[in-house]
Amino acid sequence: MNQAPFAHIGIRIPQMMQAVLLALLPAWLFAIWQFGIPALLLSVSCVVAALLCEVICLKLNPKGQGSIMDGSALITALILAMSLPPHAPLWVGAIGSALAVAVGKHCYGGLGQNLFNPAMFARVVLLIAFPVEMTHWPVPDPNYWTNLIADSMTTATPLATEGVVHTTSLLSSFMGTIPGSLGETSGIALIIGGLYLLWRRVITYPLVISSLLGCFVPAAIAWIFGMQGQSEPWLELTNGAILFAAFFIVTDPVTAPSSPKGQWMYGILFGVLVWLIRHFANYPEGVAFAILLCNAVNPLIEHYTRPVIYGHATSRRRS
Repeated sequence: MNQAPFAHIGIRIPQMMQAVLLALLPAWLFAIWQFGIPALLLSVSCVVAALLCEVICLKLNPKGQGSIMDGSALITALILAMSLPPHAPLWVGAIGSALAVAVGKHCYGGLGQNLFNPAMFARVVLLIAFPVEMTHWPVPDPNYWTNLIADSMTTATPLATEGVVHTTSLLSSFMGTIPGSLGETSGIALIIGGLYLLWRRVITYPLVISSLLGCFVPAAIAWIFGMQGQSEPWLELTNGAILFAAFFIVTDPVTAPSSPKGQWMYGILFGVLVWLIRHFANYPEGVAFAILLCNAVNPLIEHYTRPVIYGHATSRRRS
């Protein structure tokens, strides 16, 4: 017999996925306008591969959690597509989506069972396996719509080029007129989508704020003390994918802590790791690696920050 107490935010998994999809649309549409038909076809290849792989995995393992109609595979595919170079080969997106769904999700038992964020797991594998294809950054240009196979001019992202990050204006990086992945396009669109998710109570503010502070604070300290290669701290938040990650990846309810205290710890750890990887590792952007590291630590954070059971003393819980 089910008994109280229970708590429910009034939203089911399909509704949650629909809300995330609506929140993603402004940034995705702006990115498609910026990078043209090749970026659209890349997104389609990610979605088709993810849905096909979802069907196959559920057929092979009928006891696996989730269904093709819950929208989780679609969201995973779109998040992966938005983390890829806009003109990456279509087979790269297809392979990545298959890895995300089959290995990152269903190897753990399906929806809600995965230890690592499936999209970021796939992106890291793709970056290691196909470094050339994963570091091809076209310059944003709506004229890409005039050509199916875009003859694009490519350059490094601001985070990857010494000195460029210092000359990149806040407005251009915030508006997305600089090279980068689809998810690094428009900060305004990402914030609008993120605020919508906060309003719908799909995500929680401690994860968002702590993620941004975790990157901004060490960047500000390093900038004040004149660390070589450190840009203005606000550019750390508008360059790269940290805004995208703060609203759409760090807030993944499966791989993030459930308690507010744990969420603050998790978000701060993520932001600090992003800053450290950007400035002291061989990779210019650290979002995907930071997410996987935080996912691995999350069970430990959950263990030490879980709320006290009602009616039990703190000492008894810790004993």
